[in-house]
Amino acid sequence: MSLSNPSQLLLRNSELLSAQTPLLINLPEDGFIDAYIELHAPKSIHCFNTNFIDYQALNLKYGNKIKTTFSSHYQVTIYHDLVIIAFPKSKAELNFTLAMIAHCIDEKTKILFVGEKKGGIQSVEKLTKSILLCCRKEDAARHCLLYVGLFQPEKLSTTFTLQDWFTQYQITVDGIELKIASLPGVFSQQKLDVGTELLLNNLTNNMSGKVLDFGCGTGVISCFIGKKFTNTELSLLDVSALALTSAQESLSLNGLTGQVFASNSLSDVNEQYQHVVSNPPFHQGIKTHYQASEDFLTGINKKLAPRGNIIIVANSFLRYQPIMQAHIGNTSIITKDKGFTIYHAQLLSR
Repeated sequence: MSLSNPSQLLLRNSELLSAQTPLLINLPEDGFIDAYIELHAPKSIHCFNTNFIDYQALNLKYGNKIKTTFSSHYQVTIYHDLVIIAFPKSKAELNFTLAMIAHCIDEKTKILFVGEKKGGIQSVEKLTKSILLCCRKEDAARHCLLYVGLFQPEKLSTTFTLQDWFTQYQITVDGIELKIASLPGVFSQQKLDVGTELLLNNLTNNMSGKVLDFGCGTGVISCFIGKKFTNTELSLLDVSALALTSAQESLSLNGLTGQVFASNSLSDVNEQYQHVVSNPPFHQGIKTHYQASEDFLTGINKKLAPRGNIIIVANSFLRYQPIMQAHIGNTSIITKDKGFTIYHAQLLSR
């Protein structure tokens, strides 16, 4: 795999990378670690990823050679003398990330931020001024920027409590009241999005049996189904650890239970479901990315029980109907509104 532009920018600033126990946050597996080990031979490398795909790739390549963590927050008892952070798509996620590492660094630990200009990394100085003592631009190349900062010493003693970072809001859909919890960086963090609301108002009249919520986000779809159709067994899937933790919290707030798990599209789906419901994601990082959703729609027929069905909401410009028709069965449009379309397909045969 070829080095990404942010990784190339990091490596041309090799003098900043010297460390014994570096922590790499949400960096992809693109060959950077190999180059880093060759340059500096650190005692140990720790990788923290909230994206299951990146975590899987790192784990597969390096195994026990590095320490990999997939979680919504980072908890360790060791000290890191360097932290490299891939600038997140959601700016709200940045201070959450900084707060969670305060327990494992000190005032000498260099904090490096790297990202593409179009991802908004120029705002990093303003965003971090309440936490960092200083934050300056170090380099720019290949449409990317590199910043370096140090923590305010008094911020290092602040205790990180995950519960403090949830945003909660209440919604009422079809007469059903729900409490929703979300961590920074999760889709629809502050309110119910238009597409999901349209989906919830157009579900089938009756649901029972196993239900898969694909790309669950905050868990709002499952919470609604669990409240409206009490004879259902909920499974919630997402690629994001932040989403999975949010969904688990939302279930708890509404007195519901469900199986919440990480998966790269359908990689870790091992059961068959009577119903699959989704507002499938089509963004990865700052780029529009359709492949995950298309892989989901082409492979979901194997995960449907006999005469199982799938209902999704999608931006109307996305051509999902032909894919569903070809791989699942007769696909109908339930409604179109506000730029979104609801599709329904039922598995008739394998």
